[in-house]
Amino acid sequence: MSTVQAPPAPDARRWKALGVCLAAGFISLLDTSIVNVALPSLERGLGASEAVQSWVVSGYALTFGLALVPAGRLGDMRGRRQAFLVGLALFTVASLACGLAAGPGWLVVFRLIQGTAAGMVAPQTSGLIQQMFHGAERAKAFGVLGTVIGVSTAAGPLAGGLLIDAVGTDDGWRWVFFVNLPIGVAAFVAGIRLLPRYPAARKHEEFDLFGVLLLGAGVFALMLPLVQEQQWPGREKWALVPVALVLLGSFWVWEKRMGLLGRAPLVDLGLFSLRSFTLGALISLTYFAGFTTVFFLYALYLQNGVGYSALASGLTVLPFAAASAVGAAAGGRLVVRFGRKLVVIGLGGVALGLLGVMAAVELVPGRNLGWASALPLLVGGIGSGLTVSPNTTLTLTRVPVHRAGAAGGVLQTGQRVGSAAGIAVVGSVYFAHLANHGRTDTAMQLGLLSAVGIIVVALVLAVADLRERQVRPEPERAAEAVGSGAGEGGAEGAVRPGA
Repeated sequence: MSTVQAPPAPDARRWKALGVCLAAGFISLLDTSIVNVALPSLERGLGASEAVQSWVVSGYALTFGLALVPAGRLGDMRGRRQAFLVGLALFTVASLACGLAAGPGWLVVFRLIQGTAAGMVAPQTSGLIQQMFHGAERAKAFGVLGTVIGVSTAAGPLAGGLLIDAVGTDDGWRWVFFVNLPIGVAAFVAGIRLLPRYPAARKHEEFDLFGVLLLGAGVFALMLPLVQEQQWPGREKWALVPVALVLLGSFWVWEKRMGLLGRAPLVDLGLFSLRSFTLGALISLTYFAGFTTVFFLYALYLQNGVGYSALASGLTVLPFAAASAVGAAAGGRLVVRFGRKLVVIGLGGVALGLLGVMAAVELVPGRNLGWASALPLLVGGIGSGLTVSPNTTLTLTRVPVHRAGAAGGVLQTGQRVGSAAGIAVVGSVYFAHLANHGRTDTAMQLGLLSAVGIIVVALVLAVADLRERQVRPEPERAAEAVGSGAGEGGAEGAVRPGA
């Protein structure tokens, strides 16, 4: 039996280093939603067609998702500090290039590079948290990360609305990208000084390039019809889904073969022998499929159906963003005590809040809807905060630190795929009713009901996991199932929450 080593002495600057990671995470996640309200400005100021607008939004999500797992594995092998700083520098430069783009084609190219850079940064953040923090401190750090995830996603429309309102429609879209520059430069300079220089755990391991190609092609084939669902008419696009399943199945076989041969795989399939990781990843994928669609749907409805400006539309979701921050901070403190129960409560709160918004659309249509939906969005935001950060903590808690980057990449890839799939499904419901009946209120309610249905699936998974933990708790040393080296930071730093 392997001997579990004591954790290293904590870095005195770890909380400041966490601030650097969170600043980079904030701007990369902000860019998933801030551009949505700038699309009319892009059309007017740059002459961007609908196809270009679609790729500005979906291309970022696509390359973001493609880069996550390879970048996480690269950080595990060569050092997360270096991978983080390279990704952050590339993201900042790409943001500048997006803002200076002379034409629609150039903007799409720079936006794809920006998404790739964001995918490089994201898995290093979760990996660095697992390296810098242990026990209850790790749960608290993931709680702060959950706050940033919730706030950045929800605050995007508000930030975009404020910028366009201040600068004007013609050039407002440029400042949606320029806003990243001061944060990116400051985070990079601080990162050079504050991020810890941990030695690379597996610097001599071979990088699984063929695995990268298989996984990248599979994720690309799966996400492309999802992100382009509204822009590509007809059903032919869905032929890519079985192609994706074949590629991902081939990736699974290849990775298993790599493990049997004693070579380093891109993703350690032993991770999926941990129930905490597998169930947590499924819950995350499903929840993001329902959660992120709400902002997409609500912005469309308020601006096109009710007549709100971009700024007013952004202000309407402010209760959700603020409550999500509070809920995530509380979740980071409470997850050690309550475990999966907290995720169940959070998912229930999100579903209840969205049902409340549905009721507000029915009972208070028109310009007063923003006020009527404030309380339900507040409830949903608290629920979201109690879901994202505790679930991240519980999902990664037994993952060995030397696999933390790849595991974080898998988790966040699921989030990106879930977001794309949710927007495709819920958007189809909304637009289909709108095209057939022309009633925006009913279309909005049906779209929200679809989102609630997706979140209920995540709730069922969380309840099933909770019941399984009560009947048959996962072994304390389950991290030993994930290859070798559990003593390199796997079980020793785990949060052991109650059932």
